[in-house]
Amino acid sequence: MTLVYPTASNAAHPAPLSPAYKSSIKRAPQKPLIAMRHTLSELTGPVYGHETVRENDHDLTTQHKGEPLGERIIVHGHVLDEDGRGVPNTLVEIWQANACGRYIHVRDQHPAPLDPNFTGAGRAQSDASGYYKFVTIKPGAYPWGNHHNAWRPAHIHFSVFGHAFIARLVTQMYFPGDPLFEFDPIFNSVTDEKARMRMVSSFDLENTQPEWALCYRFDIVLRGRNATPMETK
Repeated sequence: MTLVYPTASNAAHPAPLSPAYKSSIKRAPQKPLIAMRHTLSELTGPVYGHETVRENDHDLTTQHKGEPLGERIIVHGHVLDEDGRGVPNTLVEIWQANACGRYIHVRDQHPAPLDPNFTGAGRAQSDASGYYKFVTIKPGAYPWGNHHNAWRPAHIHFSVFGHAFIARLVTQMYFPGDPLFEFDPIFNSVTDEKARMRMVSSFDLENTQPEWALCYRFDIVLRGRNATPMETK
């Protein structure tokens, strides 16, 4: 029997099945998806987290007794709607590997050192104009076993949470000029080149802080023709 996998209707988002990304073969739906109307509780239920964001949750370099190792960076931008308007009070969460390309997770067996002063997770809430900001360490590339000599480009995972329980979008932010782009099937699962490059941050010299941290801008567009590619699951 031939299995027919549905693919994303928009090439600006990664398809559920990207054969070069081996684990997507097992995860992709094998039958057409069935649309189900959301219940009222799903649409109006509480979001857990907005009210518990603490003052320094956005700074991943001050969460422990000492400073983490690696290149300190600032990542900032706006959460925008399809018309370029800022979306206020959006819960933005990030998680990432440390400077050596290692996650604090039992399943990460990459033989790179852990950093006791870096957990790799932060959260912030966009202000009235949709602006958010993080201070963190630039993550390292890491091997991931998808194919021979497979390495993931340096990236930061982003989760954007709205005001309904089901309103959560997930994407990845990359750094400009990474030589691993052309070899990474996850990055290239977004087949539209212009959309793919919307996952790449831009270097921001104006907001780089002298003798302290380089800055990168990453605007997240939630929908529309210029939407940031989001993971479809």
